[in-house]
Amino acid sequence: MTLHNKLTPVLALKLIMSAAFWGGTFIAGKILAQAIPLMTAATLRFLVAAVLLLAITLRMEGRLPRLNRQQVLLTAFSGLTGMFLYNAFFFAALHRIPAGRTALFVCLNPVMTALASFLFLQERLKAIRWVGIFTALLGALIVITKGDLFNSLSAVPSSIGLGELFMIAAITVWVCYTLISRILVRSLTPLVATTYATLWGFLFLFIFALPEFASLNPAAFTWQVCLSILYIGLFGTVLAFVWYYQGIQTIGPSRSAVFMNLVPVFGVLLSSALLGESILASMVIGGAIAIMGVSLTNRK
Repeated sequence: MTLHNKLTPVLALKLIMSAAFWGGTFIAGKILAQAIPLMTAATLRFLVAAVLLLAITLRMEGRLPRLNRQQVLLTAFSGLTGMFLYNAFFFAALHRIPAGRTALFVCLNPVMTALASFLFLQERLKAIRWVGIFTALLGALIVITKGDLFNSLSAVPSSIGLGELFMIAAITVWVCYTLISRILVRSLTPLVATTYATLWGFLFLFIFALPEFASLNPAAFTWQVCLSILYIGLFGTVLAFVWYYQGIQTIGPSRSAVFMNLVPVFGVLLSSALLGESILASMVIGGAIAIMGVSLTNRK
């Protein structure tokens, strides 16, 4: 499948909604990280996603296509990086540092993806798109730091701990996942690629979660925990990952990844709506700048 390089309004809406769904996972993930063991939380997420994706794939495709050896290896690597390792590092970071600080590191994702695409996939971006990438990054940082950009960033290097290192590792494996997805969608549909990657991810997570099952407390599964599992499985995995694959297939990894700068913006806005946090002027200004950066990156 070839790269069409055309961002349609429908695809733009899907990528924006993917960012919104992933923004909501900071809240749901925080609830899960504080209630149940980390590997168990990630495993339940992908159990829900795997069941839903299998049902959708069988209905849409008629069957789950058989893979050749290369596709097996690529989907396994995709599941290992984007599903297993990313979630292991993501939940481990959320368990140790605030969700807002976690989002700060997520903002590095589009820049690292663009650089990796340039180095390994020979994906070249025009100057205006590099400007857009860094503009979106600036807007996201303004939202996360509540306008106190320089003081907040200057404090990061001196306060790097285990949680921050987990998030850096999460970003690194997500970049690998994004690049490998670009290769996968040349021969598989986004739905099929996501389904196989999710099945691999669930298998890896289940193996590592087995030791935790004996210590599970049924009382921990409150309605908030169950709703968080359902949300992360359906919206934060099935819809978000399929639409993100479609973006990679159509406009490439760098331009798709820049929408990730909207993830912390939505995370902060949803925290305000669901947790009663106040909406600051910096959120409005930073969000507008982030959206401007996304527009610059994807302009014709």
